[in-house]
Amino acid sequence: MIRILLRLVGRWRNHWKAVILAFAMATGSLGTHALKPLALRYAVDQGVLGNSTDKLALGAGAILALYALRGAFSYGQNYMSEYLSQHVAYDLRNDLYNRIQSLSFAFHDKSQTGQLMSRVTSDVETSRQFLSGSLLNLVVTFGGFFFVAVIVVSLSWQLALITAVAFPPLVLISTSTAKKLRPIWLTVQQQEGAYAAVLQETIAGMRVVQAFSAEQQEYDNFQRANWAVREQSLEANRIASFRQPMLTFAMQIFLAVMLGYGGHLVIGGSMTLGTLLAFAQYNAQLTAPIRQLGFILSTSSRAVAAGQRIFEVLETASEIEDKPDAVTLTDVKGHVRYENVSFGYGGELQVISNINIEALPGETIALVGPVGSGKSSVLNLLPRFYDVTAGRITIDDIDIRDIALESLRSNVGVVMQDVFLFNGTVRDNISYGRPQATDEEIIEATKIAHLHDFIMTLPDGYSTWVGERGVTLSGGQRQRMAIARTLLVDPKILVLDDSTSSVDMETEYQIQQALQALLQGRTAFVIAQRLVTVRNADQILVLVNGQIVQRGRHADLITEDGLYRDIYDAQLREQEESLLPPDGAATPEAAT
Repeated sequence: MIRILLRLVGRWRNHWKAVILAFAMATGSLGTHALKPLALRYAVDQGVLGNSTDKLALGAGAILALYALRGAFSYGQNYMSEYLSQHVAYDLRNDLYNRIQSLSFAFHDKSQTGQLMSRVTSDVETSRQFLSGSLLNLVVTFGGFFFVAVIVVSLSWQLALITAVAFPPLVLISTSTAKKLRPIWLTVQQQEGAYAAVLQETIAGMRVVQAFSAEQQEYDNFQRANWAVREQSLEANRIASFRQPMLTFAMQIFLAVMLGYGGHLVIGGSMTLGTLLAFAQYNAQLTAPIRQLGFILSTSSRAVAAGQRIFEVLETASEIEDKPDAVTLTDVKGHVRYENVSFGYGGELQVISNINIEALPGETIALVGPVGSGKSSVLNLLPRFYDVTAGRITIDDIDIRDIALESLRSNVGVVMQDVFLFNGTVRDNISYGRPQATDEEIIEATKIAHLHDFIMTLPDGYSTWVGERGVTLSGGQRQRMAIARTLLVDPKILVLDDSTSSVDMETEYQIQQALQALLQGRTAFVIAQRLVTVRNADQILVLVNGQIVQRGRHADLITEDGLYRDIYDAQLREQEESLLPPDGAATPEAAT
């Protein structure tokens, strides 16, 4: 617990000037607060009992002045406390966001988006509230306790002794309460992440939910997660609500004993009335740490639970990281080799094994095979979305693990099967990889992807908003926009993961014709199920269960017995025949 809190407090080091100012304000507030009972004592003993109007006025003026000063210092303390907590929260959110972005695909495969969002939002806010409302008060309150204790002993050692005897049971009540609350608040933080995950998934998949009339089912899932948060929060507050009156009652017993004995001393003449009144006020200041201890320990417990979840992400090591001496690719030719490459998710489940591929600069390599044969896994290794578990991949004879990630991925353009578009304009999405691209360059990329004419029919052209995940566009339009986005980056190596799966044959033919010119001098790896993609490839690889079982060109493979000819007969022959004109004349495609 202490280690987590110290790590949160350690975030103050970047704002040390504000920390010094905050503690200076807190010390001023503490000092003025501690002097008020002495001013009261002077006004009563010297003014009221001494029948001196001047001294009474002086004492009353001192009290007002001290209240005014404390108000000013308290304002500074509260503002600086909030200033520090907001800056720490800002830093934590930035660090978490940056860390989440840097973690590998393997991490995100196992993580829930809602849980990660909860850590960036709810957990950081819980930590901020602790730093703002508890930590500085804890230091100031307990620092003031010792200062006030010295004054109390000087006023009356007998009453100070009564105070010392009363403290242990009060502390016991507060600490036992915090001990009970700590595991409950940890559960609350985890459950808040759980219902955030349900909420995120439901909103993201709302069209599927409504298409299958599963609203009630998803409502029940959310209600269960939400109910768990409600129940655990109520349990924590039930314990706190029960223990707080116990603490208050114990403190009133202590106050009654102190007033009774102090009154006896005043009646006996061994203590002045002003001293007793001052002691009663100091009693409130002495017991303030005990009153606040329960609250502070409760918020500390929540901060520890939140901090554990925050630092769990920050301490997660990415499986994909740059080496200290990573090199930058320059003058890329595009010569790619897979040398005895094997890969398994999590290092256990073997997906591909002993893959050997050589792609010369400018060649197009097509991967075909049944679903689950490992085609996408082979391509995901090239931009290092995952690392090989055996063997190596090289670009221009350099192991990609020795290349800086930014340099590697800027030279390997990827069009994924699951196209993701951001909630922005058409221009924003196309220029995502090159924000500085000119309008002319953007238009050129969209023309190559056969998208420009469609964009010009939109209400605001390139300034039209596409909606979240490109919901306002068709699947084919999203695919072509993703292709244009990749083309604009102008990579030396292209990875097209079934990038034409969502377009009709005519649109695919247009895109492929445009790509032929673009692919000159570039190395391309393509996963496709359409004839026009595979027949023009320099090399076709047929994968089954993560292994290459056939390789060659289209004209050679269709003459061999094997899986490729089976795929061709079942899926591609009909496409080829449909492209032939009735009179048998050659089509533009056949001429390519």
